[in-house]
Amino acid sequence: MRGNEANRVISVSQGGLYHCRGGRGDPVYYTEDSSDVTVKETLPSKPTVSLQPSWTQIYSGETVTVRCEIQGGEGAQWTYEWRAAKLNTPPTSNEYRIIRATESDSGGYSCRGRRDYFFSEWSDIITLTVSYKPKAKLRADNTAVPVGGSVTLTCSVNPSSSSSGWKYYWYRDNVTVDVVSPSNGQISVSQEGLYRCRGGRGNPVYYTEDSQEVQINKTGEFVFSNNVE
Repeated sequence: MRGNEANRVISVSQGGLYHCRGGRGDPVYYTEDSSDVTVKETLPSKPTVSLQPSWTQIYSGETVTVRCEIQGGEGAQWTYEWRAAKLNTPPTSNEYRIIRATESDSGGYSCRGRRDYFFSEWSDIITLTVSYKPKAKLRADNTAVPVGGSVTLTCSVNPSSSSSGWKYYWYRDNVTVDVVSPSNGQISVSQEGLYRCRGGRGNPVYYTEDSQEVQINKTGEFVFSNNVE
């Protein structure tokens, strides 16, 4: 790595197995090599695995990026090893995309970094669950619109997951009436017609199956009916 050094002290910044020898004269007369000294690099803390988008519950057909991050390791020439549910050819980069996920992509993912012959610890495992494509659910607080009034329609997808990133798309008589409803999935309608909805999330947008249809009618009286599931 270095030759013809007058100074017998050098600074090194890479881990490895080092030895040296002395030489003098012309032609150069060399000593025997020194014994080996192992220099170990102090590696950053263990990596973390993250998902983009951050949902650990995704659905068949969605795309998700799995990323390995080493805090404090910026600028270093890392290669990466992965333990993953389904990786026929594990990547050596810090991220890879699961395109059109299937149920076989479910499972735990962890990684570690490698630089030369030195490794970081394995990251903690992040678990990804892939389920069948969901169907949106539509609920109406009433199916009859009172004179001068409106009714509330609620669209939901997997309502137990409030942070799952869904936006809602509405249709009346097969025509779009609201491209994206509020995050609570509710809209107020005053026109009669046949309504349905679906959820969408991500970029590009992944859509659920359409909900069932609900017929909304106008009436001269306010008539309360049970929720429509």
